[in-house]
Amino acid sequence: MAKSGNKKKAAEKDEDKNQKVIANNRRARHDYLVLDTLECGIVLTGSEVKSLRNGHMSMDEAYGRVKDGEVWLMGCDIQEYSFANQLNHIPKRPRKLLLHRREIKKFAAQAMEKSLTLVPLKMYFNRGRAKVLMGICRGKKNYDKRESLKKKDMQRDIDRAMRRG
Repeated sequence: MAKSGNKKKAAEKDEDKNQKVIANNRRARHDYLVLDTLECGIVLTGSEVKSLRNGHMSMDEAYGRVKDGEVWLMGCDIQEYSFANQLNHIPKRPRKLLLHRREIKKFAAQAMEKSLTLVPLKMYFNRGRAKVLMGICRGKKNYDKRESLKKKDMQRDIDRAMRRG
């Protein structure tokens, strides 16, 4: 049985080698309850890709929007690439996300009928291609946030006690 567990860990390590995380949206996990996630491709220009490789981006105010049967990433700030002078991109322009039609229908239908939000959770390069991990999220109330903070504090105290004794 131990051998099968080792194979899984080795496969996860290989997958991690192919992934380079550009940005995590930690604020989204604090403000929203993530119900479901989906990996999407994204349409970018050359200067945007260069800027992402340097790690110059922010997803603080980003969200997903469905327009005319397509999903768009709005409010994602990819700073200008300093060496692209005239051929530079607009930092906060809407960017098209690449999904299959059935995924768009399923994702958009859930978001519309249950009044949920599409939020980007993480952006990364997977085998040289830029990917966005989008989540279908429900906004947390203040008491939910306090509850999750209490759980984190308790877990931190338990970990400290385990390390000491």
